[in-house]
Amino acid sequence: MLSQKKLNDNNFHKLLIIDIETVPLYRDFEQLEIPYREQWKHKMSRHLEHPDDERLLADSFRERAGIFAEFGKIICIGLGYFENSEYTAVRLKHFSGDDEKRLLEDFFQLLRKTEQQAEIRFCGHNIKEFDLAYICRRATIHGLSLPVCLQLTHFKPWQHPHIDTLELWRFGDYKHYITLELLALCLGVPTSKSDISGKDVAGVYYGEGDLKRIAEYCLRDVFTTALVYLRLSRIPYTTVNAIFVD
Repeated sequence: MLSQKKLNDNNFHKLLIIDIETVPLYRDFEQLEIPYREQWKHKMSRHLEHPDDERLLADSFRERAGIFAEFGKIICIGLGYFENSEYTAVRLKHFSGDDEKRLLEDFFQLLRKTEQQAEIRFCGHNIKEFDLAYICRRATIHGLSLPVCLQLTHFKPWQHPHIDTLELWRFGDYKHYITLELLALCLGVPTSKSDISGKDVAGVYYGEGDLKRIAEYCLRDVFTTALVYLRLSRIPYTTVNAIFVD
């Protein structure tokens, strides 16, 4: 955990709070190419009682494929950063779209521009095992080179430069898992109620095509993560405003 002094020096603007939203590559299992269907069947063989049942395979694909970078894609990346060293405001921005490669290219362009001025440290909930790894895998699939802040392959776990609120809450108990929502509740962090949750994102995307609604949900999580981070870092704050950036 960073010290109060470290957070209050000129490095505060290098911290980018991040969250991503993902969905299955296709709306329906039948749209997958046959080799990928076979690989999904193999992946689900340990989780489904009847892995040869096409209906169960299709249901599992709709419900779970989005969490695997080999079978899913990113439709939104939400970012936040503290506006000042008093932590009175978080500026929020998102990248969203149907074209994942273009989304990642735009995101990487921002990161490279920022890296010219400062070293980037990401902060998020479960970002080490999910968000950052997912971004890197999908970028590699698209043949994109990674910005310096995402070149993580050769880091040992204890050398990882980014900050994970799940890891901070574990206090060394690496088997423990807690959702962002429960952690915020435990810490008394106020959250804005949303009409959707993570499990609804694929349905909203494929059923309604409402990327704006998904982006708003993503940015609410980014803002909640920012407040959780302040609490876990024992940084006193009263009111933190959310400022949305185009």
